[in-house]
Amino acid sequence: MSLERSDVEKIANLARLALNEDDIPAYTRDLSSILTLVEQLNQADTDNIEPMAHPVDATQRLRDDVVKEQNQRDKFQSIAPEVDNGLYLVPQVIE
Repeated sequence: MSLERSDVEKIANLARLALNEDDIPAYTRDLSSILTLVEQLNQADTDNIEPMAHPVDATQRLRDDVVKEQNQRDKFQSIAPEVDNGLYLVPQVIE
């Protein structure tokens, strides 16, 4: 696909980009080559290709799920101002 100078000016306007007049031919050439590459990629046969979640087929190393701290809930709630059925009671701040 080949872009015209007017196409590049419209794209720059939509993107709110200010382009120098001298740079527009280079942008036109570069954007046209990018669109040509995209057209080539679209022609590739991907019918029998299974989509991948990640390009590298690797698994994440995870640490063992082991409890390392003691349950101190009763100790902390014993010093709380107000507790009810294991929940901390606080004053209402939003009406």
